[in-house]
Amino acid sequence: MQTLYSVASFEKAELQNKKMLARMLNEKLDQVLDVFTVCVLYPLKVAQYSESDSIQRSSRYLRTTDDMNVNVRIATNTFVTHILQKPSLQEKIKNDHLEKYFDADWIKKIYQSLLKSEEYTQYTENPSPTPAQDKDIIQYIWEKLMVANEGLMDTFIDELPGWEDNSELIVMLMQNFFKSSNKVDFAKLLSAEKKNYAHELLLAVIEQEEYCLELIEPKLTNWDKERVALIDMLLLRMAVCEFLYFPTIPTKVTINEYIDIAKQYSMPQSGQFVNGVLDNLLKELEKENQIRKQDRPGK
Repeated sequence: MQTLYSVASFEKAELQNKKMLARMLNEKLDQVLDVFTVCVLYPLKVAQYSESDSIQRSSRYLRTTDDMNVNVRIATNTFVTHILQKPSLQEKIKNDHLEKYFDADWIKKIYQSLLKSEEYTQYTENPSPTPAQDKDIIQYIWEKLMVANEGLMDTFIDELPGWEDNSELIVMLMQNFFKSSNKVDFAKLLSAEKKNYAHELLLAVIEQEEYCLELIEPKLTNWDKERVALIDMLLLRMAVCEFLYFPTIPTKVTINEYIDIAKQYSMPQSGQFVNGVLDNLLKELEKENQIRKQDRPGK
């Protein structure tokens, strides 16, 4: 959608340049994966800050007992160690220069909030936390101390390219990450199947623009085509292409996904608008026997 929005003002001749379109889409996809990787690393860096805190406090001229006994277990707990030891993660950090997106002041602030939390107290008082508990405390940092922090989220909007447009997607990816971190390969975060789908959908929407509009425009009852939001029209074209040219994607999935995207990215009434138009379109296409869906291979 973002790539289609970017090329909406291009001349037809420019839209014939498939290499250029593919490059633009890949840049969008790479940006999402970069933001995701930064978000994976941020709570780990908060956990690692306990070691810096320990060194600083133990170096004070007037030290307290607490200064000499800062608990640093979280910095090297099983979850942190497991993720940081992934060669694919280290390679991505190095190749994509992601270190520039970490704010030392925010890492310290989040760590200080962590110290005050009951969850961290319970974690540090546990003499032998399980691997699940090691993961849970990192997830707590992300969900409760980072995502819930409006100031940090504003900083992400200002300083982390791609966060504002993709924050809901990133939050979902992070939820999946905490559920199955063992399956994450940071060198191949997007499967070849999904990447191919994205490229095929992009080209289908561009190449089939006239036909899609022929189907869509009669359904815009009481709507001036010129006043329909550009994003809404793009989403309708994308959905129609999924109906017609992507047989393994169920129509119900298509409609639900595009309603959600319209609600997130377009006008307040866009979800209802997209729902109504797609519902009418689907009924007509089914009546004309143009919808041919099939199970995915291997199902």
